[in-house]
Amino acid sequence: MDIISQLQEQVDLIASLAFNTIGTLQRDAPPVRLSPNYPEPPANPTEDFVEQPKLMSAALVKAAKQFDALVAALPLAEGGEEAQLKRIAELQAENDAIGQELQRQLEAAEKELKQVQELFSQATDNCLNLKKPD
Repeated sequence: MDIISQLQEQVDLIASLAFNTIGTLQRDAPPVRLSPNYPEPPANPTEDFVEQPKLMSAALVKAAKQFDALVAALPLAEGGEEAQLKRIAELQAENDAIGQELQRQLEAAEKELKQVQELFSQATDNCLNLKKPD
């Protein structure tokens, strides 16, 4: 698997871990008193709630570190920004030339198709004796 695919999978993993962590915290977090006007909420956090955020945050940090390692393994661009822009311009010019050649070939193929269709029409007319041969 190439490094870009690995990066994409790692981003998916980080997003999934973050989503699950936030959802778990929303679901399991003990209530908090918002104002002195409200009564004191019950304070009985479960043991799972104490350990689970630690485990989830450790998994999230591990995934982020692995993502950083994958980013560090990306090959460096040679020549800087100017060389990259020059290469992009060269590739664009090559793409344009190939596009024009493909357009010429498409037009030639369409012309040939019309000729074949015309000959086929003449042949079918001749076979059906609808038209005398020339």
